[in-house]
Order: sequence, then structure tokens, then C-alpha cells
Amino acid sequence: MNARLYAILDTGYSSPEQWPELARLLIRGGAGILQIRAKGAPPEAIAGWTVPVLPVARDAGVPLIINDHPDLVPLTGADGCHIGQDGGRLASARAVAGPGKLVGRSTHSLEQARAAQAEGADYIGFGPIFPTPTKPGRPAIGPEAITAMSREITVPAFCIGGITPENLPGLVALGARRVVVVSALLTAPDPAGAARRCRELLGE
Repeated sequence: MNARLYAILDTGYSSPEQWPELARLLIRGGAGILQIRAKGAPPEAIAGWTVPVLPVARDAGVPLIINDHPDLVPLTGADGCHIGQDGGRLASARAVAGPGKLVGRSTHSLEQARAAQAEGADYIGFGPIFPTPTKPGRPAIGPEAITAMSREITVPAFCIGGITPENLPGLVALGARRVVVVSALLTAPDPAGAARRCRELLGE
């Protein structure tokens, strides 16, 4: 996986009707992977919101991931799914998503990152690095955790949680090579420009 910037289309910050155009803008800015995240929404609604985004992602060669619902992957033709720590066994999600599909796992400590890697995750999310409104009540693990993780974990690892263009340089200095950015992109007046800035800060 070559993606360095992971963008999430989240119902907490944007309307699903905006997602095809937002996807275009984020990809134009350098997002290399996109996720559909609609916590609490009915699966049939999530499927309906995913389908219009697919051609945008496909035309750009960018994988489109669905959060929490491996069963929607074969239904929609998405490229994979992302599951949390409470999302069950990764092998079960992979069996439901289908052959050749990506399966990512959220991790909140180095121990969980090790376990996800051993389990065969295609990539992991690692965080939250900072407190974030998308995960209220979840304690931040802190930027310092990045260094040990980046030395040990060999699968693609995306740091997540409260990341902005302003704090990203410090994370890169600690070893972050890939990040997930949510609110700083979706609430930006210029989403493409915000994505481009993040991608530039990540370097080559």
C-alpha cells in the first residue's frame, strides 16, 4: 500500500450528498485512500451513500474502504473494510468481505498494533494521537507512542486522532509516515488545499 494520506468521509462532518465531490477534492489534494464512516446509520443507507463515491475513487485508482461493515463490501463493490477492536476476528471480516479485499484494524496501543499485525491486517490505524471529537471519551495515547510503533510495526500504519496540518510536522519528526485526517479536511474551506498541505508535510 503506497497511500500516505488517508481521508474519511464522515457523517459527523459532512452530508453524504457531498461525498462524491468531496472525494474528488480530497483525491486531488493527495488522499491515497478513502473511507466511508457513518456511525449508527442503517447498513442500507451506508451502501447507498457508498455507491456514488466508488466511480470517483476508481477513476483515480484510490481504494474505497467501508467502516464497520464487511458485509457491505461485496454488496457495493468497495475495496475493503475497516474494523475496530470490538469488530471481531480479522479473519472473519476478511471471509465476509471477500478475496482480494483490504481489511484494516483500529489499534490504541503498541500491544494492539502488534496483535493486528500478527492477525494479518493489511494496515492499521494507530491512535488517537491527540484527543479528538470523533472519538469522545477515548484517551489519547500521545505523540510519543509513534516512535516505538514506527520502529516495530511493518504493516502500513496510519496515525489518527486530532491530526492537523499544524501539528503534523511534529508527528513526522517522531516517525509518522502515514496519517488519517478527518475534521481538518472536512471542515476546511478548501479541502483539496488542506489535503495537499498534509500530503506535502508527509514528504516522499
